[in-house]
Amino acid sequence: MLHLADIRTRSITLAEQFSTLWRRLDLASSKSRLDEIEKQLSSPGAWDKPEKLTPVLREKSTLENEIARLDALRQAREDLDEWLTLAEEDQSAEILETLSAQADTLEELLQVTEMNMLLSAPEDGKDAILEIHPGAGGTEAQDWAQMLLRMYVRWADAQDFKAEYLDFLDGDEAGIKSVTLRIRGANAYGLLKGERGIHRLIRISPFDSSGRRHTSFASVDVIPDAGDDITIDMKETDLRIDFFRSSGPGGQSVNTTSSAVRITHIPTGTVAQCQNEKSQHANRDSAMQILKARLYDLELRKRQDERQAEYANKMDISFGSQIRTYTLQPYRLVKDHRTNTEIGDVEAVLNGRIDTFLRDFLLYLHAEN
Repeated sequence: MLHLADIRTRSITLAEQFSTLWRRLDLASSKSRLDEIEKQLSSPGAWDKPEKLTPVLREKSTLENEIARLDALRQAREDLDEWLTLAEEDQSAEILETLSAQADTLEELLQVTEMNMLLSAPEDGKDAILEIHPGAGGTEAQDWAQMLLRMYVRWADAQDFKAEYLDFLDGDEAGIKSVTLRIRGANAYGLLKGERGIHRLIRISPFDSSGRRHTSFASVDVIPDAGDDITIDMKETDLRIDFFRSSGPGGQSVNTTSSAVRITHIPTGTVAQCQNEKSQHANRDSAMQILKARLYDLELRKRQDERQAEYANKMDISFGSQIRTYTLQPYRLVKDHRTNTEIGDVEAVLNGRIDTFLRDFLLYLHAEN
């Protein structure tokens, strides 16, 4: 049963959080910049070369989303005050339920706004390229990799993001050997960057007739999509392009033509491949996009002096290197070993509800810096 005193206390706390957060925001500057962009886009000749407008249009979309979100946040704060005043006069169950729901809305918007404020790096706003590879363990590990894939795709769907398959390789009996996704959406890379690392699963194996408990590992890598607005210096002489037949199940002629493409950047040894499309040309374009993103990420890691440590950790897909453990047996718990965040509803997490982990990692990074 809802009580006005409890909701009033919660509303006061939320109002204080709103005031603290609002002082750190600059809505006027965002609106001013949006006006500048709209004038630029409406000026004569602005659309003569539309390909050059890609970064401008992306910034415009980001600003529009930000302004809409902040307007909704301010409106939710005002609505909460109005419902609180009404509840002081009428404490019926219907009014209290509406007031409580309004407090939920404001709290959710505060969390979303806080998370977006933590995404301050230039690359945070980019789309994400996400790769999953199973560790040692055959079918068991490959099945775990597919479970992670399902988790991220469902998370993307819940955010209204678009997940595109760039490369996909089926497992021998079940699961997957590797997958590469592009996840398109506002701040996709910034939100997902904390997922990079080793993910461990502990469960009773469905592939073990003896019903024994197994531990499986899979590596997740997340890099920012360089897109078309970033210039990466790649000479043709620095690239080796190999064509081969796609593996795994597919439609007619998928496995009978050399449509799969692997591109190697010789100076750095960086490799990208794609075999998800039937067209060799489409696979080549996708592989080039992946390669470009990896070289961009390589440069970012050099600037941050973290590349060596991150890749050393990524190479060891085994005990002691995991960032998160998903335990299904003998108890049920998902724990992030960096932030110590724990969630007991394992099914919800594996169905894509990972926002608490994403938010806590961003707060962890902010505190570290």
